Amino acid sequence: MRASLPTAAGLLLALLVSSGSSAAASPSIAARDPFTATLADRALWTRDGDHGHGGGHGHGHNPHAQPIIVLNETEIAMSHEPTPPSYYSFDWEGEGDLTAKRHPGLMMAHIVFMSLAFFGALPIGIILRSVRHPAHGVSMLAFYGLAALGVSSAGLYKKMTPNMYQGSVHGKQGYFFLFVALCLSAVDIVAGVTRLVTFFKSDTKTVRQFWRYVILNQADDVQLQGPEYTGLIVEDPEEYEIAKLGRNSHDSSELADGTEQWANEVHRHQSRGSTVSERTLFGNHRSHSSDTLNEATKQGPMTPKAWAKWIGQTAFAIVERTLVVAGFAMVLTGIVVYTGGCRQNWVNGCLAHLIKGGIFWCYGLLTFARFLGSFAELGWAWNRAPSESKYSAEWTESFVIFLYGITNTWMERFGAAPGDPFTTKQVQHISIAVMFWFAGLVGMGIESKRVRRWLASSTFSSVASTSNIPRDAVTEPPSYLASFNPFPALVIGVTGAAMAAHFQTYLFQVEIHRLWGNLLVAFSVLRCFTYFFLWLGPPKSILPSRPPTEALGSFFLACGGLVFMFSTEEVTIAAMRRGRDDVMMFLNVAVAITCLAFCWTLCMVATKGYLKSRSHTSVTFRSSNTSETA
Repeated sequence: MRASLPTAAGLLLALLVSSGSSAAASPSIAARDPFTATLADRALWTRDGDHGHGGGHGHGHNPHAQPIIVLNETEIAMSHEPTPPSYYSFDWEGEGDLTAKRHPGLMMAHIVFMSLAFFGALPIGIILRSVRHPAHGVSMLAFYGLAALGVSSAGLYKKMTPNMYQGSVHGKQGYFFLFVALCLSAVDIVAGVTRLVTFFKSDTKTVRQFWRYVILNQADDVQLQGPEYTGLIVEDPEEYEIAKLGRNSHDSSELADGTEQWANEVHRHQSRGSTVSERTLFGNHRSHSSDTLNEATKQGPMTPKAWAKWIGQTAFAIVERTLVVAGFAMVLTGIVVYTGGCRQNWVNGCLAHLIKGGIFWCYGLLTFARFLGSFAELGWAWNRAPSESKYSAEWTESFVIFLYGITNTWMERFGAAPGDPFTTKQVQHISIAVMFWFAGLVGMGIESKRVRRWLASSTFSSVASTSNIPRDAVTEPPSYLASFNPFPALVIGVTGAAMAAHFQTYLFQVEIHRLWGNLLVAFSVLRCFTYFFLWLGPPKSILPSRPPTEALGSFFLACGGLVFMFSTEEVTIAAMRRGRDDVMMFLNVAVAITCLAFCWTLCMVATKGYLKSRSHTSVTFRSSNTSETA
């Protein structure tokens, strides 16, 4: 009996482990195999030149054929070379030189340190930056310290262990992402030095000014001499929206009838003069900069300098947050390299499942973050936007769907020779990509305010004179307060339904595809329920409404993406070889990992909210049931 790790991570490694070395230990499978048809018989099974995922092992694509229950090692060996031993089999299963010393502890240390760096210190650092907390530098030092420990442990492991994965680029990718992080930190250092020089050029120098301007990067009431720093130090997007909300606070009185109330805003901004006009909604201090984006747009067209600053800040924020996603990508490539997967002609199917499943996984986590209240300043948290937002969440979802479709349409023919006919599988996948393409376009069109005005203009084409129409008759209905765009949910639901019916050679593969397909369908149904309930009562408060259907839907979406990644042909065959072809086990592992990721998401969003609540203490809440403030 082979040893296995006693943890969930070890179980996943066992599922993903290379299957080639196990083939020799399973001669009884071929002996029991009832699938003993001749090559001529198998040719009758083949349809339109189809093959399994990623140039699979030659099983035909006949939707009328019954899936096979027992693994056919003979046919797999006809199209796949035996997979060499992996780091996992070397460390935990005793393959390779029996006299060589194993060092699995170093690999475990590498996993722990890099996970703490990319999913602990890095996101905390991003959060601390968004609230301008002085501990931001400490968190980034912790990130680099943990990353250094992780890189060191991996380097020692590689020196003491034979190379079990030729051509691996996992290490090079990791160094590249660390280099990007260092570049962002270099911008921080240059900005800090610039602020320090500006501070020493000022007329008055106090400890308070040094702390606020140099350390916190907050403009103080005392004007500093010298050019103000306008580099790429990122402010969280909601800070711009909060400033705009403070200037337009007279519009917020309509929202006071909702579930919450923003205290001390209406009378303060309406009754006091220009002194208060420089204050933000949350306190008496001035905004971080006297030429913020909103102030520039308020005064008139943005200057080239303001545009350059906005572009730099946006690019900085995107790259910094992308590093967390890059950490997730490194987890996937690390598992692949350590378990010896995705080699030879398994690579195409492996990449397809990991990339597409990873997209659904990240989409699910972002949807859960929206449920918790992220992006509320844009109106994306199922709330009424505090200020006008140019792009809705549904527009963004539709754009991503469109971008995926227009690129993936042409990628389905990768590996096909010129002049080869389109196979049934290629037609299936290209059709799904085309659906993404044009359904995304429809979704973006529906979200366009200009298109909506065009559609509404047809109402007046049959009216002789608009002067006779009552004013309240042309008032926007309450449903215009929110976006009700079902096309992103429709695309994901149809994709799930189609993949649940996808032909597979083995019954276990059919069950796994049906599982994650149904999970995607469940998300689609729950998103439609969200729209239904919000249609009955559109959000009136600027605070997140948190519809429970979104909590459930986001979980099904993330879990479905994870099972999608588990359903690669190589993983399912490895599971069958090891007697782990159990759908419940796959589902339970996916649910456990999804719960862990949701807990991490909750901690990150709650940490950011806690820090903001400490810096913005003038916000009070009124219960929707009573008039008392909490």
